[in-house]
Amino acid sequence: MNSQTLYTITVFSENQVGLLNQISIIFNRRRLNVETLSVSPSAIAGIHKFTITVYSDRDTIEKVVKQIDKRVDIIKAYFNTDDELVHQEIALFKVDTQKLLDSGSVEEMIRRYNIRILEMTENCVVFEKTGHYAETQELFKELSQTVGVLQFIRSGRIAITKSKVERLSDMLATIEEKCKQDCK
Repeated sequence: MNSQTLYTITVFSENQVGLLNQISIIFNRRRLNVETLSVSPSAIAGIHKFTITVYSDRDTIEKVVKQIDKRVDIIKAYFNTDDELVHQEIALFKVDTQKLLDSGSVEEMIRRYNIRILEMTENCVVFEKTGHYAETQELFKELSQTVGVLQFIRSGRIAITKSKVERLSDMLATIEEKCKQDCK
């Protein structure tokens, strides 16, 4: 059996209605569960970037990315492993104010986890933690055991490659250069 690795798939497209559905069908057909999903404008005007994480083997992920790449509305799709990326998640935690104060470890926890207090009322405190999954999960576990977590949400992964420019920029520059040479 092939080992499962967490892959980050980056999909570039124009912002088209129904595109997410087209992409999700590809994962569904391969019986792959999307772990996280984040969509936002990219550094290139008019182009949006989907960042999708999924556990899979390399052979399957290559096939999935090729299928995504074939969609008409897709400009380009890539996949990367964690060592090729700089990535983060953001997590928000809501806890009971009194229980937190009674625990007596607020300052030490803020320093240890490098968390920010976004809001504090007499009823609740909302913390923000930015980091990798393991870091936000560790804080969730500690808060759950010490004061209880009233609400919790974690974003999808956001990621950029470690290379100097976006891979799509390189591809577009190559196409542009080829068009200039063909027009001569």
